[in-house]
Amino acid sequence: MPKISIVIPAYNVGSYLQECLDSVRNQTFSDIEAIVVDDASTDDVAQIAEAAATQDPRIRVIANNPNMGTHRTRMAGAEAATGEYTFFLDGDDALKPDMCEQLVQELSQHPVDILHYGLTVIGANDLLQSEQEAFEAFNNTEIPDSSGEDIVRDIFDESRGYKVDWRVTQRLYKTSILKQAFAAMTKDRLGRSQDGYECFVVSAFAKTYHSCKHCRGYVYYYGRGISGTNTISAKKYAKYCEHFKADFDASYEFADAQHSDMLRSCAQGFQRKATEILANDWAVRIPEDEKAEALESMQEVFGPAITGREIYRFVRDKAYALLSADQLIAPDDTLPNWFAMANAITVPADQISEDSIRFHEMKQVATHHMTELTEKTRNTETFQKYNEQRIRLFVTTHKNVDTFDSAIIQPVQVGLREGSYRFPWAFHDDDGENISDLNPRYCELTTQYWAWKNINADYYGFCHYRRYFDFSDTPHKENPYGEIMDDYIDAKAAKEYGLDDTNIERVVRQYDIITTPFGDLTEIIDEHGTPRALWEAAPLLHDDDLLRCYRILCKMYPDYKEDADAFFKGNKACFCNMFIMKKEIFFDYCSWMFPILEEFDRNTDYSTYSKEALRTPGHLSERLLNIYLMHHKRIGSNWKFKELQCVHFTNPEPAKELEPLDVFDKPIIPVVFAADDNYVSQLTTTVYSAMKNADSSYFYDVVVLQRNVAWDKQERLRDFFKQFPNMSLRFTNVERELSGYDLSTNNAHISIETYYRFLIQKLLPFYDKVLYLDSDIVINGDIAKLYNTDLQGKLLGAIRDIDFLANLNVKHGKRMEYAKNVLKMKNPYDYFQAGVLVLNTKAMRERYTIKQWLTYASNPAFIYNDQDVLNAHCEGEVLYLPWEWNVVHDCGGRVGNLFVQAPNDIYDAYMRSRNNPQIIHYAGFQKPWTDPDCDFASIYWRYARETPFYERLLKRVVKATAPKAPVIVTPANPPRAVGEDNPIRKIIDPIMPIGSRRRELLKSIGRTARGRR
Repeated sequence: MPKISIVIPAYNVGSYLQECLDSVRNQTFSDIEAIVVDDASTDDVAQIAEAAATQDPRIRVIANNPNMGTHRTRMAGAEAATGEYTFFLDGDDALKPDMCEQLVQELSQHPVDILHYGLTVIGANDLLQSEQEAFEAFNNTEIPDSSGEDIVRDIFDESRGYKVDWRVTQRLYKTSILKQAFAAMTKDRLGRSQDGYECFVVSAFAKTYHSCKHCRGYVYYYGRGISGTNTISAKKYAKYCEHFKADFDASYEFADAQHSDMLRSCAQGFQRKATEILANDWAVRIPEDEKAEALESMQEVFGPAITGREIYRFVRDKAYALLSADQLIAPDDTLPNWFAMANAITVPADQISEDSIRFHEMKQVATHHMTELTEKTRNTETFQKYNEQRIRLFVTTHKNVDTFDSAIIQPVQVGLREGSYRFPWAFHDDDGENISDLNPRYCELTTQYWAWKNINADYYGFCHYRRYFDFSDTPHKENPYGEIMDDYIDAKAAKEYGLDDTNIERVVRQYDIITTPFGDLTEIIDEHGTPRALWEAAPLLHDDDLLRCYRILCKMYPDYKEDADAFFKGNKACFCNMFIMKKEIFFDYCSWMFPILEEFDRNTDYSTYSKEALRTPGHLSERLLNIYLMHHKRIGSNWKFKELQCVHFTNPEPAKELEPLDVFDKPIIPVVFAADDNYVSQLTTTVYSAMKNADSSYFYDVVVLQRNVAWDKQERLRDFFKQFPNMSLRFTNVERELSGYDLSTNNAHISIETYYRFLIQKLLPFYDKVLYLDSDIVINGDIAKLYNTDLQGKLLGAIRDIDFLANLNVKHGKRMEYAKNVLKMKNPYDYFQAGVLVLNTKAMRERYTIKQWLTYASNPAFIYNDQDVLNAHCEGEVLYLPWEWNVVHDCGGRVGNLFVQAPNDIYDAYMRSRNNPQIIHYAGFQKPWTDPDCDFASIYWRYARETPFYERLLKRVVKATAPKAPVIVTPANPPRAVGEDNPIRKIIDPIMPIGSRRRELLKSIGRTARGRR
């Protein structure tokens, strides 16, 4: 029996086999055998092997017929081996002469089951030098000895960092172990990652392991065969994917056959690492125009989660590398395209698995790096455009705000302190020569000083993050302070006020100086009359400061005294420190103004000043600007002046978009509510009831759509709901989304918040399905069950509205006529109640836009605007849910007086649902917080008393039930507007009882309609 058997699988390696066999025959250690397994080669492998065997009896040849693949070929060689130890030598590699001698010497000192040696790597086929060096360094790293399960875990256990490679040809095996392992392996044909599988099985049987990486007698030609970085097609890559999948499946089968959780975990580790290697081929070897096709193949084999994670890994690594090197995305960089391909891969957030969790985590990191890099690239390009401008209109800001799409309008961040976040999209007033540290006193003047000292331009202009010039030719209405008031900084505003570069340049280049209007102080800003009187009326400014500044001015520039006197005694002034000046004028102005303020600053003790009083230099500069301009008008400087209106934007902050949650270990259920500041108490009760009964195996993303919920109340709710670790609570302001729409309701008990549900599909674009709930409900059931309803492709799931359906059967037929003629419903009995909805937001986005929904909702002909809109446009696309999920309470006795008129089956179903209500809906004018004796009120208060707003709800009860002022009863009652026998009475009386405020409101509306008061 020889000491060492060398198994040489050979398929179409005739060009290299002679070198391989010569290296075997020339070994300095002679007690060896070589087994060449010809895998049905179509070249001259058989002839070369047979010739070598004829020359050296230590060489044997085995022939496969037909071709069996490398795995089965190795298996045949292992079965035929007779040596005490065996190793594999690829037919296109070779050995150094003392290879076997070194191995035997190492075995004499370390007699182990597996001896792991090193490599001498030679690059082939234009292999990248960097890849060759990295490959050699990794495979020649010394590894500590191990035994037992540590042998396989060091190779395949992800938690250990894959610190050992799995190259089958880089190990010498005890032949008995090798035979045992191959006997346990699959007999199926395997593919490219077969080394990993074979190493996995052999390592599982081995008991001892030793590394001798200093033995580098194996000469590995990296780049021959299928290794290396040569280009492959998308079709070939698809085959690779199938090969890898077969290897993974075989590994799991072996682990399961051994009944070992450890081995199954290692099989999973093998799959993950091997998938990375496979994905690396996608990145390096596939042409860009075939990458999308290859990616599709990978998804078909491994699914979107595994595939998407690998592409996001490349995005993460490439983006991070660019950020670390302080580089930008080059125009020809493939990174944006790879990011787009990764983003096109969808893994639903509610499908939780280990692979989906890893996908979302990698996506989050990659997206963060990519967003930062993209923003950095965009900002750099923007600043290049800024610096090319000869007209510079600087906008002073200390907060994150919206800006116009303009290269002339340029933001400057002020108020920076050590550790402050520096807006990447803005200039900074602490760069270059500056007085940034004076910003608490000098305000926007720190921007002016920075521009004066650091910027070269033809024109210098200054605005504020809220206030801009109106460059349009259209006069706009002003408020009593001389300002145009608007809401948002957006494309609409840019068009309205001419805030585009072409128009701005057209206007600016006609003049030397542009300011805000010189307003008449006898008419604006509370009509104080003069600039001096206006200053003295400011409660937080010191009158002595104005006088001292005046004296400093007169001393430093005596020729300006006349202009200062005229200004302070006159009644005209421009404000806001907004102006645009030609360069020479701006430089002259700064050289004149800043010394005055420096002198004032030097002689002022600010130690007792209030925060507003500290800003005195900023206030003084507004007055100094007026004096400077009046002086040059008086002395005939012949400057061309222009006054432009000032636009004040009340909401300059950017809309804060909701983002996906960083929760991947539980399925997420998005739940949306709508509320205003007055409804916070009720909202709290509703959400609390939901969470008390919610399945804890889910995570609930609770989003509240609102416009005016006070911050302190938001914080109080967030603190209260911390008791539920499987919940997040987020508030988002929807005012901007509703801007421009005429939204009102035709029902006194329906608020504007009812329209918010139309915004859900846009505000939460990362969810394909959302649960919407009104805030006048309590939830006894598990909303996870409601959310998990299979909508079967419908637009939404809802519960029929028994109130509406009962009205359809009222004799006068008006509701039926309304449903058919106004709502255009084919079957009015399908009308649903919109307080509880399971929304297929993906389908809704594909079908309707927000603009369409809100335009539909603006129809004044609707009774229940939002609900009617949904019914009119979703008919036939609704899945009707069990009645128990929206049990409307008995408001004003309508169950016995109105609901009984509903179709019999519907009425019976509703009545049964009252015995087990999963959601109770207090729809109508009667609420538990206005009438504690109303239907189902006790259930409401059971939840309410456990919330932090319980006392507020009690206060509402007290207010609603307080005794009314005595009513003077007249001897005779006037005839009723609606007679006793009128069928309308059957509807009105239960809902609006005689004597109720609701009834009186209806009567007053009727009198108004008839022209009576």
